[in-house]
Amino acid sequence: MPSGLIALLDDVAGIAKLAATSLDDVAAAAGKAGTKAAGVVIDDAAVTPNYVMGLTPDRELPIIWKIAKGSIRNKLLFLLPAALLISALAPWLLPPLLMLGGAFLCFEAAEKLLEAMQGGHDVAAEALETHSSAELENQKVSSAIRTDFILSGEIMAISLGTVADKPIWEQAIVLVVVAILITAGVYGVVGLIVKMDDIGLNLAKRASSATRAIGRGLVQAMPILMKILSVVGTAAMLWVGGGLIVHGLHEFHFDLIPGTIHHMAESAAHALPAIAPVVDWVVNAIGAGIVGLVIGGIIVAALHLFKKH
Repeated sequence: MPSGLIALLDDVAGIAKLAATSLDDVAAAAGKAGTKAAGVVIDDAAVTPNYVMGLTPDRELPIIWKIAKGSIRNKLLFLLPAALLISALAPWLLPPLLMLGGAFLCFEAAEKLLEAMQGGHDVAAEALETHSSAELENQKVSSAIRTDFILSGEIMAISLGTVADKPIWEQAIVLVVVAILITAGVYGVVGLIVKMDDIGLNLAKRASSATRAIGRGLVQAMPILMKILSVVGTAAMLWVGGGLIVHGLHEFHFDLIPGTIHHMAESAAHALPAIAPVVDWVVNAIGAGIVGLVIGGIIVAALHLFKKH
């Protein structure tokens, strides 16, 4: 075989290998980015079902579909180009933006805790106040898409921070993959959650006693699941938001708080070597959550004080 053809085949094999490696890198980066954004994703899944409360069951899935389309539009048409522009032209903006986003998450979580302590509000009563079901639907969809824009911004920023050292084309692919998979995952789960009671009611009418028992169990589990999601979502926001602030402080060499948390996690891990990685993660998460609670509490207190004046 002529040496030129051998060299060409060798180059093709090398390019194929590089492409395969790049795809592996993209997949790994997308997975890591999705994991980093998990706290915001959990809260997104916990928040969204509230937007279909007060509406008829036949409108629940169409409304979730409308919100999902708005969410993917937020991510791909607005947030993705903005993230890539920041990465290409002003990468130094990313740490402070992540810290600001973290502070917002902490504020949201603290507001939820304050609302829970004050007894919350009646969503059903709020729904009855709106005379037109079409008006209520449009209002809820618009509100959900606005909230999603903020949460999606956090997801994209966290994801970008995970792949900030990668080439711009790889950043773009990772952000697109994360945007599509997270949107599909979140709104797929939300769809199952909001139809859980309908599925349960349907099963409760079946002939089999076992199937009826499962159906009743699903109906009874629905409010419990919503409460669990709310608690987990709030905790995740404190953990992620506080973690972003702690990481930002470390980036700017303000290491008192990050260093203290790291030292405590390291000491706890050494004390329990059999489960050292788990202990290290738990202590770091608790430390970040405490920072998040403090920051969120300060922001909430300041805003409430400002409103009084």
